[in-house]
Amino acid sequence: MQIKAERSYKITQADKEIFARDGYWISPKLIDDEQIVRLRQAHERIWSGDYDGDGYPMNHFQLSDNPDALRKLDNGWWVNDEIRTVVTDPLIGELSAELLETDEIRLWHDQVIYKPGIGEKATKAGNVGWHQDYGYWQCSDTSDMITVWIALQDTDLTNGGMMTIAGSHKWGLVPDSDSFFNQNMEELKHKYSDGRDWVEEPCILKAGQASFHHGLTFHGSGQNRTNEPRLSVVAHVMKGGTGYRAGIQRHDNIRLLGPRPVQGQTFSNEYFPVIYKR
Repeated sequence: MQIKAERSYKITQADKEIFARDGYWISPKLIDDEQIVRLRQAHERIWSGDYDGDGYPMNHFQLSDNPDALRKLDNGWWVNDEIRTVVTDPLIGELSAELLETDEIRLWHDQVIYKPGIGEKATKAGNVGWHQDYGYWQCSDTSDMITVWIALQDTDLTNGGMMTIAGSHKWGLVPDSDSFFNQNMEELKHKYSDGRDWVEEPCILKAGQASFHHGLTFHGSGQNRTNEPRLSVVAHVMKGGTGYRAGIQRHDNIRLLGPRPVQGQTFSNEYFPVIYKR
C-alpha cells in the first residue's frame, strides 16, 4: 500500500523531547513517491556530470576507480533543480526550526550520497566513520545545527543505514571528531566511547522519511550488504544569524563569505538561502 507524504506535519512536544533527549528525531514520510523517483534520477544525472545550468559543483568530483567506494557531492543544489527543491523545502525548514526553537532556518550546505551495494565482499569500503558533523563546522559560532538525512529507498542496517549514538550531543564537541572518512568503526568506537555511555541506535527509515540529528550527535554507517545502491540526499541547516568564527578551522563555506571574511560575519548571502522564516 502506498504511504502518502505528511506534508502538513507539525512538530509535537513529544518530538521535541525525543530530539532533546536522544539528539535525533525520525520524521514521518515527507517526500512523496513521485518526488523520490525524480531524486533518484537526479542521482544518475549528477554522477554522470549532467548538470542543470551552466555552473559546476563546489568541488571537482571524479568517480573512484574503486566501484565499492562511497560517492559524496556537496552542494548538489547548485547543479540540480530537483536537489534544490528538496533541500530548500520550507517543510524541512519549519520542522528544523521547531526542533531548534528558532525563528529562521538557512541551508548550510547539502550532500548527495551514493553507497554502493557490495553484497558479501570482505571490504570496509562504504563505511562512514563515527563522527560529529560540528567537528567539521567549527567555523560557525554555534553547534545548534541539524542534519536532515532523507532516504530514497527503505533503509536499515542491511543496506548501510545510519546509526546514531543516543544522547551523544550532550557530550559537547569531542576532540578529533571529524572522522567521516575513517572506515575503522571499532577503532573509533573505542576512541570516543571511553568513559561515556555508548548506545548505538539504528535509523530505520522508509523511503521518503528523514532523520533529523543535532550537529553534535555522533553517527556513522556500515557496509551496504545488498546488491543495490543506497541513495540519500542530505540537507545541513543552521539557525538564521549563524556567524563566522575566525581562525578556528578551514571549511569550504568560508570562501563563500568573500575574499576577506571577518569575525562574526553572518552566513546570510545567496549561498545560504532562507528555507523557513516564522
